[in-house]
Amino acid sequence: MVVKSKVYKGEYKESVFLMRISQQIGGLDGVKQASAIMATDANKELLKEAETITDEVASAGSNDLAIVVDAESPEIAEDAISQAEEMMKEAARERAEEAEKIYKTLNSAAQGEPDSNLVLISVPGRFADREAERALKAGKHVMIFSDGVSVEDEVRLKRLGREKDLLVMGSDCGTAIISGVGLGFANAVKRGPIGVVAAAGTGAQEVTSLVSEKGPGISHAIGTGGRDLHDEVGGITMLMGLQALSEDPETETIVLVSKPPSPKVAEEILESASNVEKPVVIVFLGGDPKIIEEAGLTPATTLEDAAMKAIALQGKGEAESIIFSDELDEVKSIAKKEYEGLESGQKYVRGLYSGGTFCSETMLILRELIGDTYSNVPLKPDLKLDDSNKSKEHTIVDMGEDEFTAEIDRPHPMIWHGLRQERIMSEASDPETAVILLDVVLGYGAHEDPAGELTPTIKEAKETAEKEGRSLPVVASVCGTAQDPQDLSDQEEKLADVGVIVMPSNAQAARMAALIASRGEALDKLMGGKS
Repeated sequence: MVVKSKVYKGEYKESVFLMRISQQIGGLDGVKQASAIMATDANKELLKEAETITDEVASAGSNDLAIVVDAESPEIAEDAISQAEEMMKEAARERAEEAEKIYKTLNSAAQGEPDSNLVLISVPGRFADREAERALKAGKHVMIFSDGVSVEDEVRLKRLGREKDLLVMGSDCGTAIISGVGLGFANAVKRGPIGVVAAAGTGAQEVTSLVSEKGPGISHAIGTGGRDLHDEVGGITMLMGLQALSEDPETETIVLVSKPPSPKVAEEILESASNVEKPVVIVFLGGDPKIIEEAGLTPATTLEDAAMKAIALQGKGEAESIIFSDELDEVKSIAKKEYEGLESGQKYVRGLYSGGTFCSETMLILRELIGDTYSNVPLKPDLKLDDSNKSKEHTIVDMGEDEFTAEIDRPHPMIWHGLRQERIMSEASDPETAVILLDVVLGYGAHEDPAGELTPTIKEAKETAEKEGRSLPVVASVCGTAQDPQDLSDQEEKLADVGVIVMPSNAQAARMAALIASRGEALDKLMGGKS
């Protein structure tokens, strides 16, 4: 084998694009391995471990782009590099054709688009606060998609925004929908009278998608960033978002989504919400619904529950909490068919999540049905995994955490499924795995065909288990809409075609996984002893 490389000085490309180049040229005949990367220290260390680093790449800087190919011959390697170059040139041509105007600075963009009122910031975290401050001083609302902003800077920016009556969504705000325009990881939803303020990206996606698919549609979805409801920040954006939706003539019902806020912040949010003259549904995942009810508001226990209650309120009715959409006998039959194929040693649920909110919701549901779960983001400190790459008993992993992405510059698992594919195969080889549980997230910014990417791996995982005399149930939910570029029904069909049990929501998927792993014993807890 021959290793060839080429370095492009000062040439920056974002990680998702580079990953696609790596995958395409890595699949060429005669190519053993290919990497298109920024030459950061972490990426160079990976090349060293793979024994594919060259002197040229070793001396490159972190702002340089490097293409490295390990191939059967010098000619094949050079041809692969040439194809990568052509992909970069073609992408540049497409961007030039699509972009009517390209601005080099925020100031020039503001001057060129004087009617604009919102700036989306997606730059390395150490620069994001500076750009956000400039946008606020220019009179623009801000969505900070970037992470890595200190809490002190976030507080400073949000207080400045409050002074100027400007929203600061973020930092690390993954999703928003403003006047029908999706920002970050958002889904294509129909316009309607239900507004959302969420301190949870995939929480916002689940609620807005379900409301769009099953209800009247979304007016706006305002993201806050995950730290907004901490004591240090004080819920500034959620309170401002609540006020904005209360005054918005297009919004008739409001949904607030978060993990439990600090008690002080929760008290302030509930007081403000109780003064709103529109119906307000609140889901504080894992929080006490009684405090919401005592404030005269509508509590929800899951993301799906929040969406369905908002839809019911819009129709001036009351929604009963959904356990399963299908008839219970049908659900029991599906679960029984799966667990009857399990061996006695198959005991545990293994959840591999791209959405952090889905991960948390699943752990809360499983805790009530089959017990505690280990995780890299556990509900209790003593349940933290020693090694996030190794499961222990019931394990639910958030694969979107920085430990899987930021340190080695990997794209988020909503975009790139390589790590999840590896982990699926690892769990399939574990004789204690009873169920693999997955989320599949659609929408703008997500992988163009996540089910198509995952299904060959799922099929292989099931075959691996079968060769060892075991069945391997796989349960998933798809978060998205029929209007999404990936098409909800198409994605669900692809998963079902390889034997995945596809449930209508993340909450229902978690319950199904619990039924299978417990051999049906979780049913009594689910039904309150009425099964």
